[in-house]
Amino acid sequence: MSPPRRATNTEKSVMANTNAIRYTPLEMIEKFVSFDTTSSKSNLPLLEFARGYLESLGFECEVFPNETGDKANLLARIGPDAGAGVVLSGHLDTVPVAHQNWHTDPFKLTVKGDKLHGRGTTDMKSFLAICTALAPDFAEFPLKEPVYFAMSYDEEIGCLGVPSLVKWLSDLENKPRACIVGEPSNMDVLIGHKGVNIFETTVTGKDAHSSQVNSGVSAIVAAAEMIMFLSQILAEMKERGDPTGTFESGFTSLNVGTIEGGTALNIIPRTCRFVWEYRHIPGTDGDEILNRFNAFAQTKVLPRMQAISSECDIQTKTILRYEGLKPEAGTYAESLALRCAGTRQSGTEAFGTEAGLFQAVGIPTIVCGPGHISQAHQPNEYTTMEQVNRCVAFLRKLLTELRV
Repeated sequence: MSPPRRATNTEKSVMANTNAIRYTPLEMIEKFVSFDTTSSKSNLPLLEFARGYLESLGFECEVFPNETGDKANLLARIGPDAGAGVVLSGHLDTVPVAHQNWHTDPFKLTVKGDKLHGRGTTDMKSFLAICTALAPDFAEFPLKEPVYFAMSYDEEIGCLGVPSLVKWLSDLENKPRACIVGEPSNMDVLIGHKGVNIFETTVTGKDAHSSQVNSGVSAIVAAAEMIMFLSQILAEMKERGDPTGTFESGFTSLNVGTIEGGTALNIIPRTCRFVWEYRHIPGTDGDEILNRFNAFAQTKVLPRMQAISSECDIQTKTILRYEGLKPEAGTYAESLALRCAGTRQSGTEAFGTEAGLFQAVGIPTIVCGPGHISQAHQPNEYTTMEQVNRCVAFLRKLLTELRV
């Protein structure tokens, strides 16, 4: 971000008052929802809308494209050159709507009573839309330090986009002193969440007639043995508990989500595939479960299979991995967010966000945004006007905290 000359706060205020169309938070949420930014598609139309609007207010914008140029991050900055600043962050992509029983058009905001239905209303376009709707206020008020709006791509498929944006911020001479990630927290302040680790294991056995069990190797039986091993690890994790003492679900969780294999009852199955995950407590060894699983598969299960047929194999592929947000009480980010939320207590959650990536480069980070996680990824997804209004109040309080 190095334009020939930055506009002063007074000039930005004039531009905000004279040139920019103003949107209500509801209107801006409607605008954001109208763009289909499913992770399999480009986010550029929405990004360019947000960029154009913010630049019209005097925000300085930097775009971080992916390698193919069909997606990008947006970082928009307002305020003085001096000071570390505060980041308001979220992702533009959403999960698919295919094979879900939607009662309304998922890409058209539908208001029913207090509920705002549409894909991304909870996860997590509403936060970014509300920030953008209030952008004229950020441009008008004289700020004592810069404010960044950070909008990323491909969070839903593994936080793939945000690292380039995080690196840019971490390389600043004055690194931001707080980051607020607006994932759905019911507008509660969260200082910690678990890490996410998702894998796909494919087992190759030896097919044979079901009566010839000595010459065949069942991929399903081998998979079942490994799944039982994971079940034993889960029991161990429950016993081990939470060394941080901060998580309500106080242990590293583990789940096998899908399994498929075999072709017919009278054929010993050649293949079986299962997808599994664990969500580890930040600060614990995120590689332990994967390493133990691989060791068990390769040293206990596979040798018995290959003793019957050398074509047997076990392969585990990583689908998604990212670190959690380690609870850090007493940071500026936490105290600022608590004041803005009007509460004295912070908490933790089990779901994952991009927050840990900001924390990893030394930017104190919390999670606080409108909507409840139970609505994320669901058909007929919704947030409520009560949540929208609480988010508006939060951001207006943030303005008073940061103004000169």
